[in-house]
Amino acid sequence: MFQFDNSYARLPDRFFASVYPEPVEGPKLLRFNQKLAAELGVEADLSDPDRLASVLSGNVVPQGASPLAMAYAGHQFGNFVPQLGDGRAILIGEVMDRAGQRRDIQWKGAGPTPFSRRGDGRAALGPVIREYVVSEAMHALGIPATRALAAVSTGELVQREQEQQGAVFVRVAASHVRVGTFQFFAARGDTEGVRTLANYVIERHYPDLMGAQNPYLALLQAVADRQAELIARWLGVGFIHGVMNTDNMTISGETIDFGPCAFLDEYNPMKVFSSIDRQGRYAYRNQPGIGQWNIARLAEALVPLIDADEEKAVEAANAVLKAFGDTFQAHWIELFRAKLGLVTARDGDGDFVQGLLSAMEENEADFTRTFRALCNAAEGHDDDLLACFADTAKLREWLPKWNERLAEEGRSPADVATEMRGVNPWLIARNHRIEEAIAAANYGDFSFFEKLVEALEKPFEERPEFADYAIAPTAEQKVARTFCGT
Repeated sequence: MFQFDNSYARLPDRFFASVYPEPVEGPKLLRFNQKLAAELGVEADLSDPDRLASVLSGNVVPQGASPLAMAYAGHQFGNFVPQLGDGRAILIGEVMDRAGQRRDIQWKGAGPTPFSRRGDGRAALGPVIREYVVSEAMHALGIPATRALAAVSTGELVQREQEQQGAVFVRVAASHVRVGTFQFFAARGDTEGVRTLANYVIERHYPDLMGAQNPYLALLQAVADRQAELIARWLGVGFIHGVMNTDNMTISGETIDFGPCAFLDEYNPMKVFSSIDRQGRYAYRNQPGIGQWNIARLAEALVPLIDADEEKAVEAANAVLKAFGDTFQAHWIELFRAKLGLVTARDGDGDFVQGLLSAMEENEADFTRTFRALCNAAEGHDDDLLACFADTAKLREWLPKWNERLAEEGRSPADVATEMRGVNPWLIARNHRIEEAIAAANYGDFSFFEKLVEALEKPFEERPEFADYAIAPTAEQKVARTFCGT
């Protein structure tokens, strides 16, 4: 089924703990991502779903696998924990996909590991469905993210605040190395461990840096650049990660760990969904600053490698951190300029975008609907846009300036609208739709889950059969809190 080449398992023993999954009572395949399997070169016998479910749940360990739980540390809500690690995830192994890229395949919820910290190592059905839906939705939106290969029910119950059905999620990533992985070795004064990990990451993710004059400083810069762009893209679709701890920040630049994540309905820059983020640390607009803070923690781990002279190393790392804000802002303004159908950069564009966002905030305008309605407005049809605002006064002040900008660029309204529809999604993974799918699945009805995944495969296309998924929630349907699911 899998053609493994397990490079992480060849690293020193202190990088991980070898561990095998704990069998479950009655695995049943809920969904298998055939398109992703084809990308990975994974051959699966769909005529025997029971056998496939056994492999994907961990009951059968595939030939060539090297199951392991990765060691890492992390800052959780600003507090450092020197040992975390994969508490309910087991790396099955790595494959080379059809494009020649190395990809991790991981069980999530396949039983306890040495890092489980008295946890059961299991996952509940609800969080598995949420991660499947949101990771595939992010991929369809063109945002780097871990992928969903499969969801399998276990036939067992897991105990959380109340008993819930158990499930296993099969996750795919460019790798699962995190900022917290570097912190794990740095916290122990294991400079050689940091160096070994850095060399591994450079070879795997940033091979063009191998000839750099200072490859470790170049690595810091490259990771910072990817994270700045990633977070800008989150903001472009109204995504709130919810738990941006350093152990949830990949070195590859992928979005990972879709726990209490959610998408904005009405625009509120201080919006928080996560039930555990009581201080708003990871609110929508705080994400760029937290990204920079996390990169600073990576810099601390890399300082001994950057220069033997600590003062020079810190100075060089600080220059990277200082540039993060400008890099993020450049990505953000370019993205929002495209969302407005503008191609010409001008001084004050940031303020121009904020003018619209301010009107949206005052009116609690739906983020996704507003930007999609702008596509029609570019062709002179303002009705949908005006309908997004309870009080249109501020919008009516902004609109003529936008129309003037579009006219000065000289492109046809139809061309502008077409380009805008390629960056402003028609639908997103609405929180209430995810909760609807989870609630139905808990009663054994997976049709809502299936249809939601299908709807989100083409988020920029207006497909009439999925029109209900593009509708913003009513006040009664809005989801106020999301949960980690651990």
